[in-house]
Amino acid sequence: MSAASVHSAIEPAETPLTPESWGKLGMWIFLAGDAVGFGTLLAGYGAMRATSADWPSPYEVLGINLTALMTFLLICSSVTMVKGLEWLGKGDRSKCKMFLFLTALGGAIFVSLQAYEWTHLIHRGLHINGNPWGASLFGTTFFLVTGFHGLHVTGGVIYLLAILRYVANRPEPRASYNAVEIVGLYWHFVDLVWIMVFTFMYLI
Repeated sequence: MSAASVHSAIEPAETPLTPESWGKLGMWIFLAGDAVGFGTLLAGYGAMRATSADWPSPYEVLGINLTALMTFLLICSSVTMVKGLEWLGKGDRSKCKMFLFLTALGGAIFVSLQAYEWTHLIHRGLHINGNPWGASLFGTTFFLVTGFHGLHVTGGVIYLLAILRYVANRPEPRASYNAVEIVGLYWHFVDLVWIMVFTFMYLI
């Protein structure tokens, strides 16, 4: 056996990072940095709340009926994201596109409901520089954290629609599997972060 043949045979074992795995690695690195950002915001919120003598009760001020519905929508969108990837793996591109669209639709509805919530709270007096219920930083932290997450959901919806078009234009369903898997990582991260935001900023 020639040296070239031996090299060819062992090359995959020596270079395990394929273009597909590079994409996933890049997304994981991005999500790790994003997790630090969200963690910092939530830690800052917790520190200000712990040191404030007049911090209002978020449960009483914000309410949870609307945000419970928003949370349910995001959880459902994670399920549709999983189903889209599952059907693509089975070679059914049409069902994959349907579930990707439902995932993007869930995200769009979430952002719309968040805009409605913001409008309602601003009308009631919640502002960045003050509110009628107590600590002035309450409104600042609320809009900063939920707005930062809302931007991520908006970006995720755009990302999903771009991947949906990509899947539709690929002649072989399996050829777009990696791209769908990567956008799925992002979407599940966004959903997980919202559960943390909902718990810390609305329930506790």
